[in-house]
Amino acid sequence: MQDRYGRTITYLRMSVTELCNLRCRYCMPVEGIEKKCHENMLSEEEMILAVKAAASLGIRKLRVTGGEPLVKKNIVSICEQAAAVEGISELCITTNGILLPQLAKPLRQAGISRINMSLDTLNAKKYAYISRLGDLDQALAGLEAALDAGFEKIKLNAVLIGGFNDDEIPALAELTRRYPVDLRFIELMPMYDSGDFGPEAFIPYTAALDKLPEAEKVEQDGGVARLYRLPGAQGNIGLISPVSAHFCAECNRLRLTADGKLKPCLHASEEYDIKGLDYEGMRRQFEAAILGKPKWHGELSATSRSHAGRNMNQIGG
Repeated sequence: MQDRYGRTITYLRMSVTELCNLRCRYCMPVEGIEKKCHENMLSEEEMILAVKAAASLGIRKLRVTGGEPLVKKNIVSICEQAAAVEGISELCITTNGILLPQLAKPLRQAGISRINMSLDTLNAKKYAYISRLGDLDQALAGLEAALDAGFEKIKLNAVLIGGFNDDEIPALAELTRRYPVDLRFIELMPMYDSGDFGPEAFIPYTAALDKLPEAEKVEQDGGVARLYRLPGAQGNIGLISPVSAHFCAECNRLRLTADGKLKPCLHASEEYDIKGLDYEGMRRQFEAAILGKPKWHGELSATSRSHAGRNMNQIGG
């Protein structure tokens, strides 16, 4: 289905939980979140019904997100059922990797073909700082587990933060030589005013290129990342620029929050509720959300905050 601006919407990012086993500073407050009543969150049955409604309108790619999706006790069952929905041709998941040693193989068997894993630093102290609760060795064990499980594609996501990890750009990029993985540098988005990051933290994607003079541009894959590769590397380096050079004209996605709200745009306040609806009701809300998708998300910068109205863990990474 197309929106009002001629964009064909084929991609749904579905959050299965707002909860997480980390407290990353760009994603959620230190105290975590106030747990919502179970009856106010989408059930497993409603999630799968939503996927079916979305697929009927042309959604082909589904990404399972959170919070941290792997803390969801029935995550394997959700993925297995979603993979079986007619029309869904690609099922992916985004995770911090901490629980992958236990779940990588079951997820692969359930139908997950691609995995994105957050990895903002290779320094153990900095990892503990940015995640507040995390251990770098656990994350790296998760990466090894994902490689052993044989996913078709593994992408490592590093949020670019000036004064924090911009000095590690070459080291992070070297992971594409060491492993058959892609590494993506993503500009920090001003999702909420946590006070953790000042204006100097919001650096453009070009900062990564400045530190990687060997990187050569390669053929694009239709995604939002600008793709480069280091000589001899096994994977690509992707640069994603939601702040300095937005890609709204090519955006083909919707987001579904764990409490049942469809967001046509990550940074817009508009939401369409599907909680408690039957198949036809959900389908109508998906149609409304697609037709309600804005042309662009508006100015984003250290001083122009997102209008999302939620922290990132409450939307879906």
